[in-house]
Amino acid sequence: MTSFSSPTRPALPLLLLLISALAAVLLSAGPSSAATELVNQVCGGTGDPRFCAAALYSDPRTPTADAYSLAYVAFGLAYLNATRTGDHISRILSSPSLAHRSPALAGGLQSCRRGYAAAVTKLAAAYNDLNSETFADLAGYAGSAARAAGDCDGAFGGSPYAPLVAGRNRDLRRLCEICAAVSKLFT
Repeated sequence: MTSFSSPTRPALPLLLLLISALAAVLLSAGPSSAATELVNQVCGGTGDPRFCAAALYSDPRTPTADAYSLAYVAFGLAYLNATRTGDHISRILSSPSLAHRSPALAGGLQSCRRGYAAAVTKLAAAYNDLNSETFADLAGYAGSAARAAGDCDGAFGGSPYAPLVAGRNRDLRRLCEICAAVSKLFT
């Protein structure tokens, strides 16, 4: 009787092992159920849960975040928005064509720049509090930063120039609302 062995037979268990390992890696890279529940809890406490989830999941740390990491994500997003908006306002103010426009535009933008500088300061303070694991003032910092965006909107009133920063103001208010919701995890 002749023994017959197939060269492909030992490869099948090896192939199954590789497929199992790949599946385990892919599944571990997805959001943990605890992180998903945390995001759902935070975003459920905001006025726009879809914006909240989209904003938080724009950061690669969110799918595996605990409350502490999620606070860093939320305050980091708000800080970046405030910093970029302040830079945007400064670029508009330094534009040579601004001199030919309405004094109301320049005044409104200067008011917004001051407000956004204050927002950046408050959000940086929140970050410092996170670093020192001091959570009591987080919601207050978020509220102060959100007010800066509201004050910027108010600086333009019904001016035709309001749309220059209206979308950015709205986004900062919503990001600060997420920060305030995350802050509730620590009370």
